[in-house]
Amino acid sequence: MQISMTVNGEDITREIEPRVLLVHFIRDVLRLTGTHWGCDTSNCGTCVVLMDGLPVKSCTVLAAMADGHAITTVEGLATGAKLDPVQQGFMEEHGLQCGFCTPGMMLTARALLDRNPHPDDGEIREAISGQMCRCTGYATIVRSVKWAAEHPAAQETTGEEVTA
Repeated sequence: MQISMTVNGEDITREIEPRVLLVHFIRDVLRLTGTHWGCDTSNCGTCVVLMDGLPVKSCTVLAAMADGHAITTVEGLATGAKLDPVQQGFMEEHGLQCGFCTPGMMLTARALLDRNPHPDDGEIREAISGQMCRCTGYATIVRSVKWAAEHPAAQETTGEEVTA
């Protein structure tokens, strides 16, 4: 079947098998490997992407269900060499260690800040409650999201192109 969607601002059309999951479409067909695939049961949240601005676990969404929608992956957060404040916050506050949960956490944080620009710690913890991090204990992730809320203008990087 043929599907069309916007991924990170780019219109795409592809032929797919009707049963392919969005996570596999993103990783295997589009080669956007920043979206991770972790537990195969929708418990870990590493596969979170934004669909029309809302976080979804792409391991539970068929690619066909994304037809006509706008998908944002972690690769779509930065604008050229300019990091999204969430990405910058994760750097500033050490919100990652191994990095496996980071893309999903960042996209969930971006969706939270888009609907609530000034969340408190409890609201941040609730927003990321569907995701597991086995490294940080969440304190640095919460601080990273708070940093992004306090610095809504993206910071310039060293001038190198940002890839994810």
